[in-house]
Amino acid sequence: MERIGFIGLGIMGSRMAAVLRRAGYEVAVWNRTRARADAWAAEHGGTVVAKPAHLAESCDVIVSIVVDGAQVEQVLLGEDGVAEDARDGLVCIDMSTIAPAQARSISQRLRERGVAFLDAPVTGSAPKAADGTLTIMVGADGDDLARVRPVLDALGESVVHVGPVGHGQTVKVLTNALAAANVTALAQAMLIAKRAGVEVERMIEVLPRSAGGSRQVDLKAVPMLTHDFTPLFKLEHLLKDVGLALDEGHDLGLPFPAAAAAGELLTAGVGRGLGEQDFAAVVRVLEDLAGVSLND
Repeated sequence: MERIGFIGLGIMGSRMAAVLRRAGYEVAVWNRTRARADAWAAEHGGTVVAKPAHLAESCDVIVSIVVDGAQVEQVLLGEDGVAEDARDGLVCIDMSTIAPAQARSISQRLRERGVAFLDAPVTGSAPKAADGTLTIMVGADGDDLARVRPVLDALGESVVHVGPVGHGQTVKVLTNALAAANVTALAQAMLIAKRAGVEVERMIEVLPRSAGGSRQVDLKAVPMLTHDFTPLFKLEHLLKDVGLALDEGHDLGLPFPAAAAAGELLTAGVGRGLGEQDFAAVVRVLEDLAGVSLND
């Protein structure tokens, strides 16, 4: 089996790396906070390296899932990064969410050093990361994907090759922008129901069976109602992804008004100190505007 190097042990990455260990892979990890890496290795039986470059010395495939494009560039191409000690035949799979153009640029620079690159962002949130049932959208050369397909199959129940490098990121940022538009619309509808005197719990029973049903209804309606904003996907991270989607549209001369409106509400959420909370917390912004709380 391929020896896996894993970079980034946050909410998603820690669970995904654990899935690979359970699948029988030898996993070495690096995390910006060493204590988190040590704790993960003690629990799951992996090894810890001092810098990303060390992963390139001992691993066949390196998976990264970090916050943004700047961090991806740092861990793969920066000082002490993977490319520093890269060998021909090494494959890097970036599962972060970054700008499509940045994914293409990173791919080109890695290939100049004999390293293959796939952009393979994920959707499904922490619970699906934990049980290996993520949806993974892959931008890659077909031969590169074939080589690492078993690794991706261990992490996701649906692995979709959407096109060449960069297309995985395009699909991902657009889907997250749709999620943002959906969840903000859901919050507004729930608040109107509340003001109208409807028992919102009853509305939540109806929504999944209605024309307004969606994944966001399934995941976020109850947390918004109960004000449980335990982070499964941080509000500030969704705002970042909406911005990337809007940038992609702007570059193509195409508007995305629903995403732009959602982005403004998410921006207000960050301004209210909600960025570290789950993006369901955007309801707090709308409650302030409406003068009514779902949690009363």
